[in-house]
Amino acid sequence: MNFTTPVLLNIEQFPKFSYDTSMMTLGSCFSSNIGDKLVSSKFNCVVNPYGVLYNPASIASVLNKLLNAELHDERDIFMHDELWNSWMHHGSFSTPSKEDLLTNINDVLQATRKQMKTLNALFLTFGTSWVYQLKEENRVVANCHKVPERNFNRYKLSVQEILLMYQELIDRLILQNKELKIIFSISPIRHIRDGLVENQLSKATLLVATHELCRLYPSNCFYFPSYEIMVDELRDYRFYTDDMVHPTTMAINYLWEQFKSVFFEKETIDLILACEKIFKDLNHRPLKPNSNQYIRFLEHLVEKMEQITKKRPTLDFRKEIELCLIKLNKSRK
Repeated sequence: MNFTTPVLLNIEQFPKFSYDTSMMTLGSCFSSNIGDKLVSSKFNCVVNPYGVLYNPASIASVLNKLLNAELHDERDIFMHDELWNSWMHHGSFSTPSKEDLLTNINDVLQATRKQMKTLNALFLTFGTSWVYQLKEENRVVANCHKVPERNFNRYKLSVQEILLMYQELIDRLILQNKELKIIFSISPIRHIRDGLVENQLSKATLLVATHELCRLYPSNCFYFPSYEIMVDELRDYRFYTDDMVHPTTMAINYLWEQFKSVFFEKETIDLILACEKIFKDLNHRPLKPNSNQYIRFLEHLVEKMEQITKKRPTLDFRKEIELCLIKLNKSRK
């Protein structure tokens, strides 16, 4: 008896990545969730360098900024509620000092721009087609930073608007690297402020646009059905947190398993599993931290990390090994 409707994934249709792949995730919370999984598995991946971005226009603005030879300046920032904020960045970047904000966001910009030059895989997650446009500057913002709503025009992007901005953008990205693979996904998080019907219309706009882009760029653009897996395969509310909107840890882990199955070969998946086991062991809390058993456990853990690093030097476990050695020194006293 089947209690779910599986989303069938044609594994052969997806590009394959490895630990030699340079990656970046941009977009909604799902980009952060998957990006964090990639980083903890020791992939070379930049995760949402501007913070969480919800709409296609803001994601496009960030990508264009990364492709251009310019820095952020005072035109990109503003003071509100005793903090300096950036219209292009998440609130986690906000700071009381204007100079600190500009230094921080430009440091991130330059580091990310450097990564862009060797980028092989770009994962973009669209959350909503609704955008907020700052009236006085006629610009779509990534974050309103609790500025009163009267300062914005709110409207929904059309499929055609998304296509126009992304065709130009994808052409620029491919010009930089014709082998670049762009993976689109729609955030499984429902935006229910305007009701479920409006949420579905918003998601439908994103779905049509991303599928059209994949049709126009079949060698470079692909679609991963995170949204469909969440709302159809995991439609039970036990896979949602208390707000009935965000996926639980169990759901995120399931999406990660599906993600791994289509984008990685067995050899890479085996390495991912080894990394996941190491991080599980690193988080282990012993009942007797001074016991010989725990000391042997830590010694064995260091050996495993050193063995993986010898086989794959790009997998950097130096911080984790240092942490284990500190724990060992404490346990041996």
